[in-house]
Amino acid sequence: MIPGINPRDLKQAMKKMGMIQEDIPATRAVIYSEGKTLVIENPAVAKVTMMGEETYQITGTAQWVETQTQISDQDIETVQESAECSKEEAEEALKNTKGDIAEAILKISQKQKEEM
Repeated sequence: MIPGINPRDLKQAMKKMGMIQEDIPATRAVIYSEGKTLVIENPAVAKVTMMGEETYQITGTAQWVETQTQISDQDIETVQESAECSKEEAEEALKNTKGDIAEAILKISQKQKEEM
């Protein structure tokens, strides 16, 4: 809260402005981004609703974690059959495209055309 202000008075003032704050019990907050994941253990989470808009405030100790793209054997087989390439080429293309099957097939096909 704000130092020097009575929490009850602050809550009443927020209510008068149409703001509603709700504490959300949480054990972990996870935010996914491109290639990384932000993990906040034992966070303090508050949801503030004002004029129909919801805002979430998360405080705690955060740690960035590298995200590994999960590539299934079925995805590898699909790329391998569609692009007519080796298993290793299909797997490498999927890793380079972060698991995007269509893009992996296109990249392999383009590479094969260039080699002709």
